[in-house]
Amino acid sequence: MSFGSPWGLLALGALIPLVAAYFLRRRQKPVVVSALFLWRRPSPRAEAGPRWERFTREASLLLEALAVVAAALFLADVRWGDAARTRHLVLVVDGSLSMSARGPEGVTVLEAVRREAAARVESEAATQVTLLASGGTPRMLAGPEAEPSRALAALESFQAQGADHDPLPTLIWAQELAGAGRRVAFFTDVPPETPALVPASVRWTALGAARGNVALVSAQRRDEGSTATVTLRVARFGEGPEDVEVRLRALPGAGAEAGTERVERVLLPEEGTATLRLTFQGAGDVEVSLPDDALLEDGRARLPPAPGRPIAVALARGLGAPERAAVERFLAVSPEVSRELEAGSADTVLLLGPPGSDARVTVGAGGKPRTFVGPFFSEKGHPLLDDVQLAGVRWTAGDNPPGKPLVSAGDAVLLSEEADGRVHLNVDLSRSNVQRVSAWPVLLSNLMREARRTREGFPRRQLMLGEPLPVVTLAGARYALVGPGGSRPVFGAGEVRLPPPGGPGTYALERDGDVVDTAQVLALDARESDLRGRERADVPAREAGDDDAAGNAPGRARWPLVLLLAALVADFYLTRRETPAASPDAGRAGGTT
Repeated sequence: MSFGSPWGLLALGALIPLVAAYFLRRRQKPVVVSALFLWRRPSPRAEAGPRWERFTREASLLLEALAVVAAALFLADVRWGDAARTRHLVLVVDGSLSMSARGPEGVTVLEAVRREAAARVESEAATQVTLLASGGTPRMLAGPEAEPSRALAALESFQAQGADHDPLPTLIWAQELAGAGRRVAFFTDVPPETPALVPASVRWTALGAARGNVALVSAQRRDEGSTATVTLRVARFGEGPEDVEVRLRALPGAGAEAGTERVERVLLPEEGTATLRLTFQGAGDVEVSLPDDALLEDGRARLPPAPGRPIAVALARGLGAPERAAVERFLAVSPEVSRELEAGSADTVLLLGPPGSDARVTVGAGGKPRTFVGPFFSEKGHPLLDDVQLAGVRWTAGDNPPGKPLVSAGDAVLLSEEADGRVHLNVDLSRSNVQRVSAWPVLLSNLMREARRTREGFPRRQLMLGEPLPVVTLAGARYALVGPGGSRPVFGAGEVRLPPPGGPGTYALERDGDVVDTAQVLALDARESDLRGRERADVPAREAGDDDAAGNAPGRARWPLVLLLAALVADFYLTRRETPAASPDAGRAGGTT
């Protein structure tokens, strides 16, 4: 016998006042009645103050004491026999993509883990199982302390499709759930690199096998009008074919009557990757596949249309003629720039105007002009100045603009940025040669790049497993990221860097319930595709665990409640038994008692 909550036995203290109440009798006030025979069994009356007497209702006392004992046993969670001992087993399964690799017998590592986990639960006679999946964000698949059948059912439906990660945070979490002195079972496909860093109570079981593998390590798509450009990188890990056939199938898209299928043979180098680039006209989704090998998932990719979102650029009135001409020459040859603005367009508008206007970028000089040929001092590391070389530049500037100086010459501020992101280009192009050197298009290209980063949505439409997910949000709106794992809120305004998604699939950014943009996370990870280091190993825990300790089994025993109810019902009927009916002549006589 054991108790899950020994503090519940304190309820037995109620027996003391219960027994005392049955022994203690008090003086009773005389009551005038019509006849003494109306009392079936007159109880003796104490003639003096309170005193102890022998009680006369032993059966009722025993029933009420039995009810108190039953209530105390229920609160203490009493256990008998096999129910008094429980075994809590904590299982951790590696959620990496390589767990889906097939061994020589055609069985995946994950399927072997399912069999081993079921055998481990049976051999340990576990009555409670907590199941965790390791990953960039650890997940609880079943539990805590779930029934073994429910935990094994959750493992059957689990699919390992995560990126390469460090399992140590998940193992530390598993130790906390298991409790002090309890062992944790970890199933993976690779032995530990440093066994000394593995927690002492963790038993590390690797069920992998070294295999050669050919995989896609990158897949990107870019749409310009009706033309879709697909760029692939293919790598060979270990032994394998020297060349491989890559099959691409373009599903029908808008304006296309039928899909297009192509097969390209690619030579694979021993080290590095082979690049393949193809174009399709009027294509919908493009499906990419490699021949089947040890890991099927890294040889499949589905690329939905990813149309470009050009930056809408406008020139404000009042811009000087030299400045307008220099900017328009750049915009004429710049990709992803649109001069045609549609009403209600959600694309970012980059407005360029003269000094003193509310344009996001001002170009021009006001006040007394001053010409500089150097030296120029630049803010190192600022993204607007990437690859901007000012050697040999003649720069004519006016009065200093507001904001933080980014480029200066002496006491003159040539380029500045305000806290709200407005940029001021203090230059008089009619007296300068900046627009005739490489610094001018590079500087404007950096301005366009920064404008794209502030556009709402996903800066990148296709990502690989393990890559952080960047998004851009606007202030004052409520955003949510909806994907295969459900919906979660996105906090922050501007450029927000979200942690890597837990698995492949389509992720949508919603603003107040409306979809703003979508991104595709592909099941591609070069580290997971390299199966050469996968082996079988069983590293026992360095510390012996106390897995047989008694604990709380699921639910409490119900029989004390049944006993409590039965005792209360019996006591009620015992104390409320119906007395014999009084005779009709009872009212003619009188008396006191």
